[in-house]
Amino acid sequence: MDDAERRVWSRLPDGTRSALAGLSPADLRTLLLAVARDRAAAVRPADLVRRWRTDRFTRPAAADPRALAAVEARLWELLPTEFAGVELSPVAPLGTCAVVTPMSQNRIVTTFRATEVLSDPTNALAIEAAVRRREQPADGTVHLAACHRVLRAQDFGPTRSAHFQLFTLVSSARDTGSGRTEARLLTLHLAYWRTVLATLLPQSAAARVRLTVLDSPVVGERIADTVRPTLGPSGVPLVDEPERRRGRGYYVDAALRITAGEVQLGDGGFTDWTARMTSDAKERCLTSCLATEPLTTLTP
Repeated sequence: MDDAERRVWSRLPDGTRSALAGLSPADLRTLLLAVARDRAAAVRPADLVRRWRTDRFTRPAAADPRALAAVEARLWELLPTEFAGVELSPVAPLGTCAVVTPMSQNRIVTTFRATEVLSDPTNALAIEAAVRRREQPADGTVHLAACHRVLRAQDFGPTRSAHFQLFTLVSSARDTGSGRTEARLLTLHLAYWRTVLATLLPQSAAARVRLTVLDSPVVGERIADTVRPTLGPSGVPLVDEPERRRGRGYYVDAALRITAGEVQLGDGGFTDWTARMTSDAKERCLTSCLATEPLTTLTP
């Protein structure tokens, strides 16, 4: 418990915490909705204007929606036919990120209705992939794509919005041994992102896709003898990044990073999410995403 929590609980009558913890989910929701209704009743029109101007969660993004729409239309046009598009809900089940990643729930905007505002479409797509994989034969494959505005609770600083648009891919399939499944999924994702960068960005943008082998020498071997030869040497460079530290413990086997000069555009890697959701340790899941708003500033 941090200092802020201690301060709040100390101001409430003894036994409040245990009483609230003992409520059923439905009763707790009823209580919280009543509190929200009472607080909303005290809000004045001037308060709305003030919050609109000062609350980082509510301020509009600085991006031009016409530029965003144009870039995102090109991303959909370039997407391989293997991928099914998914229009995600603005909310996801409570714990969508925290249950399968080291992410703290404090970084998520939680609602009163056992849901949370979508903070990462890769997690939501992984749930959808797990649902679809359960309906497939063992040798099936799911490839999903989504473009969604996400909201995150952590403070990124005064110049960055708390909400932004991500174009996301998630693929899930059962392991066939020797890193072959990982190589197949990785080749598909990397080929797409290299095509996107080569099509949308000028050469002067110095676009790169950076690869890091994390804890799987077998996947590293398949990157060397299968993925790289399949993709070929021409086009947007594939750069090894063994020194990468960010994402270790979040991703497994291998991770990727998409950059244009000093600008970070995207991230991704293998996860164990669909394996855990389907209770099948053989299930492999690759996620990758690209932030479309910085891409619009680089697109001619």
